[in-house]
Amino acid sequence: MRLILEILLMGVAMMAGAYLVPGVHVDGFGSAIIAALLIALANATIGFILRVFTFVLNVLTLGLISFIITVLMILLVDHFMTGFNTSGFLSAAILAIAVAVIKMILDSIFGTDRD
Repeated sequence: MRLILEILLMGVAMMAGAYLVPGVHVDGFGSAIIAALLIALANATIGFILRVFTFVLNVLTLGLISFIITVLMILLVDHFMTGFNTSGFLSAAILAIAVAVIKMILDSIFGTDRD
């Protein structure tokens, strides 16, 4: 049940982020959920491997490299998915920040971060 709630909240956060950030378009709620799942999957696989290889640089830049990797994963999903489009690196970076903030607010409202 908790996993389903997390997926739905991530879809809501993605839809809200696409609405708020100029240059980002999502076709519908289903596309937002699929995009969110694909971004999470890309971050968990490719992103993890990139973070392992750039660990020292990531520490030196205080996590900036990790943020850039997340933005690159958003652009990767944008490249492979037709219902989710970003206009470039800047809009993907603003989307990453917006989705993280919206997801944090939704988690605090619905209490999904508690055990």
